[in-house]
Amino acid sequence: MKILLSNDDGVHARGIKVLFDELVKIAEVTLVAPDRNCSGASNSLTLMNPLRAQTLENGFIAVNGTPTDSVHLGISQLMTEQPDLVVAGINHGANLGDDVLYSGTVAAATEGRHMGMPAIAVSLVSKQGQHFETAAVVTAKVIQRLQSHPIAADQILNINVPDLPLSELKGLKVTRLGHRHKAETMQKVKDPWQRDIYWYGSLGKELDAGEGTDFNAVADGYASITPLTVDMTAYNSIDNMKSWISDLTI
Repeated sequence: MKILLSNDDGVHARGIKVLFDELVKIAEVTLVAPDRNCSGASNSLTLMNPLRAQTLENGFIAVNGTPTDSVHLGISQLMTEQPDLVVAGINHGANLGDDVLYSGTVAAATEGRHMGMPAIAVSLVSKQGQHFETAAVVTAKVIQRLQSHPIAADQILNINVPDLPLSELKGLKVTRLGHRHKAETMQKVKDPWQRDIYWYGSLGKELDAGEGTDFNAVADGYASITPLTVDMTAYNSIDNMKSWISDLTI
């Protein structure tokens, strides 16, 4: 089995190294990741500048682009054979609920699926990052199950693991995405030259974190696994939209 491994925290992040060490036990792994932290990059591409890939002493490949760039370049140029699976992570921090829209980790997995490969995104729900090994073991177990029970061709799996020792993890729960309140207002401060600069505010508190959500599963000590569809079409609105535009003239 051949795996392309990437992330959005950058090629030097601890999470991707821990995951690499676990996955090489079960597969041939090629690691291609951004040369810096690209958290929040979502599905952005580098279109106005050339991409460069540098192989580091440990064999990891650093790309001067986004997570999406890294996966695309890895599949189309850097691997001698196409991978059987794309894995993104382990992200240092949650990718729960609405966060998936901004996540470079989820975007890396999505790019793998766009290019025809099954894909997984995995995150450790923690600011401290003490137990990446737990998330790595969970990911390896899920991958082994995928080999005999593949997921639908229009989906990726988004895994979030609480920052617990493996012995304290209660198991896996299949979940839906929860929702947050809107983020806090952007903050305006001054730089050393007294010019205005702006920082994003903190994430909003959970709005929908009830039973069945990814928020709820992680809070209860379970790893959350959420199937995400790549096709964003709102199919249940198509008929209503046909009526909505029926008398609209252009």
